[in-house]
Amino acid sequence: MSARQTIPAVSVALMRGDRILLVKRGQQPSRGHYAFPGGRVEPGETDEEAALRELFEETGLVAADIKPLGTYFIDAERDGLEITYRLQVFAGQDCGGEPRADSDAEEAAFFTLAELDALPVTDSVAEVCRELLRHGSFNAAVGHKEVF
Repeated sequence: MSARQTIPAVSVALMRGDRILLVKRGQQPSRGHYAFPGGRVEPGETDEEAALRELFEETGLVAADIKPLGTYFIDAERDGLEITYRLQVFAGQDCGGEPRADSDAEEAAFFTLAELDALPVTDSVAEVCRELLRHGSFNAAVGHKEVF
């Protein structure tokens, strides 16, 4: 039996006022669910570089001053093998522009907390959204000691 492989992955929680950017995932894991834009870290990339690349590939948006929020470990299966994604979640400052679904995203848009409640999201995405939006600004959210 082979050892479980750990795959480094990243995502970006991008805030715009009282809204947060989510994409509807077009591929596994979590296809059809809304999540932060993100994906796997490529060889030679830092987590920060991967997060900015994935954000742009999936939405056409850029972020400034991204900061780590927390790390999640997500067990999954790929090609018949058990794997674990080590997901580093970042928060980023919005640089403007309109999101467009690209790459493996089916939809990309900013959502309010009330709109989030009607979307299929994982508990961890909902938790991060509520925490960030509760603080009302990027700087207050990432500077808060109890975020993660």
